[in-house]
Amino acid sequence: MATAAFNLALRNPSTFILPKSPNPTKLRVCTLRCSSATANAVPGLSERPWKTSDARLVLEDGSIWRAKSFGASGTQVGEVVFNTSLTGYQEILTDPSYAGQFVLMTNPHIGNTGVNFDDEESKQCFLGGLVIRSISISTSNWRCAETLGDYLAERNIMGIYDVDTRAITRRLRQDGSLVGVLSTEESKTDEELLEMSRSWDIVGVDLISGVSCKEPYEWVDKTNSEWEFNYSGRDGEAFHVVAYDFGIKHNILRRLASHGCKITVVPSTWPASEILKRKPDGVLFSNGPGDPSAVPYAVETVKEILGKVPVFGICMGHQLLGQALGGKTFKMKFGHHGGNHPVRNLRSGHVEISAQNHNYAVDPASLPEGVEVTHVNLNDGSCAGLAYPAQNIMSLQYHPEASPGPRDSDYAFGEFIKLMKKVKVNA
Repeated sequence: MATAAFNLALRNPSTFILPKSPNPTKLRVCTLRCSSATANAVPGLSERPWKTSDARLVLEDGSIWRAKSFGASGTQVGEVVFNTSLTGYQEILTDPSYAGQFVLMTNPHIGNTGVNFDDEESKQCFLGGLVIRSISISTSNWRCAETLGDYLAERNIMGIYDVDTRAITRRLRQDGSLVGVLSTEESKTDEELLEMSRSWDIVGVDLISGVSCKEPYEWVDKTNSEWEFNYSGRDGEAFHVVAYDFGIKHNILRRLASHGCKITVVPSTWPASEILKRKPDGVLFSNGPGDPSAVPYAVETVKEILGKVPVFGICMGHQLLGQALGGKTFKMKFGHHGGNHPVRNLRSGHVEISAQNHNYAVDPASLPEGVEVTHVNLNDGSCAGLAYPAQNIMSLQYHPEASPGPRDSDYAFGEFIKLMKKVKVNA
């Protein structure tokens, strides 16, 4: 096996007298000797001290991207989307709305803060894989419990790095979201992986049923006092909110609890009649993955509840409300994924920096009279919020609990409280 050695030796330090100097100066001199030992070298079996490319990302457009793997091994198919967040990769990994997708981080350096168990948005990772430019070789954070690579391996999530994420992002922006296959299996040919990518589609697939809870449960945890910045709801009247779990993030529940709500979480298929029997003060339709048109049962549930209690929709919940009101949704070219999306509140004129994660949007032109567009995404003008005062409805296409602003959108929970209070007083 070939080896290389460097030999640095200090050889008999001697005294050197500078010529033509009135004050001779003594210097210590050393000799650097380099040598290479190749005895016992075996052709073809040389070891490299760095990791070599052992993974491929094959996109449905035929492009093949060689990379290095971390986390789990195997072969996985999913829709590739890019996320422009600079931080928060752990929240992204545990966001159920990424089910069926590979998340490409545009920020080139990922993993430097490691992973902790306080920032998880659900009990497991639902995304198909993580694509990054460079993975940190060390971690530095006072809350770090383990490295990103170990975290993904334990949860059987594939990751690749040392790939040109800028080039892939440009391709996604130009052509739209693409289906891809991640593989570390050398036995699979490029042609086989390409065929896998072209025979799979995320459109029309019910992804909600795979991420929703199976039984109702009560949620009581509030935002940790160390991170809390709004105490207004803690000493006020408690409202009972039933939250439909279409892939709900824990921080949505924490923010509701911090605003003084008693929360019951129910599965995505829970009958509306059972909800109304509980006589809640309000209903939350949560975020979730995939195509809202693929879950007509959820749309019907929303229809049965509208007008009977105040409702608040977030992300997928916003899209389901749009359809339940008679509007249409459509698949965006590459969606919104990131923690830096500017949104204008049309009622106040304020601009919020929002966190977003969705590939579908509501077509405002298809909505019936009386439904108000309350928020607009300033990047592309798409609908980012709705209200229908006649039926006590409010919704947002982005995540008010994510706080990238960091407090820009938290007022939405306060508005939901006011809506429930108004209805209760007038009942």
